[in-house]
Amino acid sequence: MWARPARRLTGDQPAFMSDRTFIFGDIHGEIDHLERVLAQLPSLATDDTLVFLGDYVDRGPDSRAVVARLMALPARMPAKVVCLRGNHEDAWLRVRREGCDQFVLPPAHGCLAALRSFTGGPVPAPGESAHPDEMELLTMGDFWPAAVVAWMEALPFWFENEHGIYVHAGLPRGPKGFLHPREVAVPAMLAWVRTRDFALHYRGKKVFFGHTPTELLPQEISLHTPDDPTDMFVTEDTFGLDTGCGRGGFLTALELPARRGYESR
Repeated sequence: MWARPARRLTGDQPAFMSDRTFIFGDIHGEIDHLERVLAQLPSLATDDTLVFLGDYVDRGPDSRAVVARLMALPARMPAKVVCLRGNHEDAWLRVRREGCDQFVLPPAHGCLAALRSFTGGPVPAPGESAHPDEMELLTMGDFWPAAVVAWMEALPFWFENEHGIYVHAGLPRGPKGFLHPREVAVPAMLAWVRTRDFALHYRGKKVFFGHTPTELLPQEISLHTPDDPTDMFVTEDTFGLDTGCGRGGFLTALELPARRGYESR
């Protein structure tokens, strides 16, 4: 099938609820996966919210189309749209500010795919490095349109509503436990931090995050399809939604408070 039907994780909530939040995991340049999931959503209202957890670019073949789609969404639907900053957007902004950043060079990070989606070059082969005539564009980030750079610079590192806290990567520990995002001195940490400790030991208001592929999270404590490590990671307090889009996986979205899942596979 082109896409699986929505699946309810837990609970017996009615099919339609107001004040819903739909959370999207990492997209990584996969416009087809994004469109598949958007097409599955129910009719949206002005009191609904869509939260995208970051990492819209790199790896997949069409970062340009993903960014254009997200930038246009607020004008095309009644729901509130919140796009967070992922570590890939944060890295590209650092390249734009400071020049060459080692993050953009390893083929595994998929930055060449983003460059070519904007310049019209071919989709890179697995492991392909930038050609000499592409290297300056890659290491300076000069191919990004000014409007896209401004959009990325405005992306917040976190969001919170009655349903939970939303970050790209996770929450760091402080001296008395895990920090609320407002307590984090360097907000960019919310886009980069990756610790097993967070998934295992965080307790508190529910946190929804991407960044770490779900198969790398401690599946032994997942309450959702523990026999499928590629699926959503769910505990009482943490929800991991990076199900491998851009790396041969699929895109996952979660509807709250119904806990209904949507997938592009």
